[in-house]
Amino acid sequence: MIEIRINNRSLSVEKGTNIFQAAEKLGITIPTFGGPDNDICFCQIEGQDELVMASDEITQNGTVIWTESPEVKKARIALLTEILKTHPQDCMNCGKLGECKLQKYSQMYGVEAPEVLDEYKHIDKDMSSYFYMREPDKCIRCGACIEVCRDKVGVDVLEKVTENGKDYILIKDGKSIEESPCVSCGNCVSVCPVGALLPKAQQRFREWETKKVVTTCAYCGVGCQIEYSVRGDKIVAARPANGPSNQGLLCVKGKFAFDFINHKDRLTQPMIRKNGKLVPASWEEALTLVASKINEVKDEFGADAIAGFSSARTVNEDNYLFQKFIRAAVGTNNVDHCARLCHSSTVAGLATTLGSGAMTNPIPEIKDADVIFITGSNTTETHPVMGMYARQAHNAGKKIIVADPVRIPLAEIADIYLQINPGSSVALSNGMLHVIFEEGLEDKEYIEKYTEGIEELRESVKKYTPEAVAEICGVDKELIIEAARMYAGTHKSYIAYAMGITQHVNGTDNVSSLSNLALVTGNMGREASGVNPLRGQNNVQGACDMGALPTDYPGYQKVVNDEVKEKFQHAWGRELSPTPGYTVTQAIPAILEDKVKLLYVMGENPMVSDPNTNHVEEALEKVFLITQDIFLTETAEYADVVLPAAAFAEKEGTFTNTERRVQLLRQVVPMKGECREDWWILMQVMNRIGYECHYDCVEDVFNEMRTVTPSYAGMTYERIEKESGLVWPCPSEDHPGTPILHTNGPVRPGGKGLLKPLEWRPSPDLQDEEYPMVLTSARILYHYHTRTMTDKTRAIHSTSPRNWIELYPEDAENYGITEGEWIKVSSARGSIYVEARISDTLQPGVAWMPFHYAKGANVLTDSEHLDPVSKIPGFKQIGIRIEKVPAELQKQLAEEVLAKEAAYYENEEVDMPQ
Repeated sequence: MIEIRINNRSLSVEKGTNIFQAAEKLGITIPTFGGPDNDICFCQIEGQDELVMASDEITQNGTVIWTESPEVKKARIALLTEILKTHPQDCMNCGKLGECKLQKYSQMYGVEAPEVLDEYKHIDKDMSSYFYMREPDKCIRCGACIEVCRDKVGVDVLEKVTENGKDYILIKDGKSIEESPCVSCGNCVSVCPVGALLPKAQQRFREWETKKVVTTCAYCGVGCQIEYSVRGDKIVAARPANGPSNQGLLCVKGKFAFDFINHKDRLTQPMIRKNGKLVPASWEEALTLVASKINEVKDEFGADAIAGFSSARTVNEDNYLFQKFIRAAVGTNNVDHCARLCHSSTVAGLATTLGSGAMTNPIPEIKDADVIFITGSNTTETHPVMGMYARQAHNAGKKIIVADPVRIPLAEIADIYLQINPGSSVALSNGMLHVIFEEGLEDKEYIEKYTEGIEELRESVKKYTPEAVAEICGVDKELIIEAARMYAGTHKSYIAYAMGITQHVNGTDNVSSLSNLALVTGNMGREASGVNPLRGQNNVQGACDMGALPTDYPGYQKVVNDEVKEKFQHAWGRELSPTPGYTVTQAIPAILEDKVKLLYVMGENPMVSDPNTNHVEEALEKVFLITQDIFLTETAEYADVVLPAAAFAEKEGTFTNTERRVQLLRQVVPMKGECREDWWILMQVMNRIGYECHYDCVEDVFNEMRTVTPSYAGMTYERIEKESGLVWPCPSEDHPGTPILHTNGPVRPGGKGLLKPLEWRPSPDLQDEEYPMVLTSARILYHYHTRTMTDKTRAIHSTSPRNWIELYPEDAENYGITEGEWIKVSSARGSIYVEARISDTLQPGVAWMPFHYAKGANVLTDSEHLDPVSKIPGFKQIGIRIEKVPAELQKQLAEEVLAKEAAYYENEEVDMPQ
């Protein structure tokens, strides 16, 4: 620590702290444009002739700094005067009016605009992006956009060029935004201090008309903090807040895709089905019908004839109350949610091998790893901010291994890329372990102290030689050897994986195989290491934590444990069922078998997200269906009762992100129409079916939850607010939380991780010669889950308005298929028509399709074959057949698409783009 003075005020700072940081501790704001160039953040250090910049580090004890001395002001005035010589003077028409830093600082220092501008080359506006526009004439060449794009996002789209002694910031290679590799994250727009980069706003507004509210993003599991600008009762803009997980960055969805909150298609009043049609109803009528039907089914068929799907998209408090409603008020454990379809194999696998089924290390630690092993995750598209961190790590010289059947963007910068066959992950892990054991690269001390089962594992991988595994995986054996050596060569190897690992009929084994790798090499319980499942939805971790699982009460306390059951019976005042309930993948067949008569769905859309859509449709047509959502989704269209819920920005509560960080959700705008918060709706239903309960606010629900959930026991809203989130386990109010798990050995009973011998097995869906190709599915950057939210933003819709399938060039040629042609894709479950795209990112015999679209990929997926432990379907290995479509049908399909697009834009009340 060193002692310094700023503006005659003393403080102690760490040596190397920059002036900005030191001044902030004193509440002193230093003017800045935010970029590395052309900045006005001049400061004066006593005893030095030249001024310094506030970004400079303080290294000397006793340094005296002045941020507003006459010399500093003179320098700022000179620079502002110079900038204004080439800056357009149309401030009143600029979208940045009221927020422009050039305007603000010019007024602050009394700098007037010149009567005549210096000659400066005019560059046309670039309007090619769906999301934002560039007006280079307004650029002040501060370089903030270049810096954030290159150093933070890692895409490096922009550059500064000098022409005739003048600086210009341009898209590289003279391209437009659309032609460039821009990922539309909008971080350049957020850091631009003037009007050179602006969103293509749906509504015009001025900054002074708005208020600011910071809340947690409702898209992926990163848990970014967002600052919304609100005018009246509508969100009009978004920018990144500096949260612990996103560190001042956002992706395209967080920055631009908030139109769904204000959308006119929002559900705003209850609806009930009369004479086959959904019609508006009062809350009294709808709730009375819901309660009477629940009691009727329960009395006639028993509590187990009722099932409920909770939601990874709503807050922890809603999920806690939903599972309590199903368990205590209804009397069954038939509660589950979409984690069954994405990361149930993570929970099953890691809970068995490590004692906890959650991410072991913080998200930003990926930047500090020596080696990053990314497998089954297209991170830059599914968790974009974390993908930015991976690019930052690469730019800092860190090593990256990618294993994926599709050559994802991170494969292009990877040190080792393993383009493995779909479903061969267990074989790859076993092959890497074989090399590690053969070459003595294992951490013998860690294994001895913190694991069990080493000899059985060592024996089981002997047959998985690099040669044998190369044949199974379809990759060069030398790459397997090199990957094993690289991963085992450091105690800072960070595994990140997602649904490319979990969504298999052997998904639990895939996960366990990664745990084996980490344990054998001692990459567990240390900084920048561990096994890190990337949860796809904003609160899928929290929904699991809250007990929205048929086998687990909140905090993963087992329903079959008598002691645990007695604890919850005492807390909730009801006899509870000791029998595990139906999973999502079991509930749908149970409906068709007449075992489940009523299904209550909160914030889920199984008609799009669940496997075998035709099978789901048949079940929803049969069951009495209650949906609780923000839109009339594809699932809600089958409902007998529809209850309108508040969107995330209209409510309060907590989300738990993929790194186990519990963060506050703050109300940004009022609820629409007659919408109500989910917890309120559930409370009303519980009381009406005979279970008395009362909560005044959502915080009451949280406080009850933490009394029965040991990992959340030390959390309060006040602490979460004060500490920018808390990471569970946090067992007491004086506990700081646990960013890194397993620091003193795995939390599994006995303190030792289980090394689990595993065998690779091919998918049963690939054994049918009638379906010779393999289809795998995934998310794309511009959409989220079932598109319920993202498709309401026109710019998002315009990027990806309809479904498609990607084919390898050789396969397309063999079938006589050309780019953009409509083709028929069939599996044993059904057929769909989609546009073909041809891509060399695949392997021969492998096709790829996004899963966001109704009547799309999940028409083809298999609901029959499930992982034996987690009951997750095998979304990532589907046997398919592709066929050409006759010209007449091609024309018909194209006309249908145009009609759908015309209807979309007519509903949006804008002209359809050409």
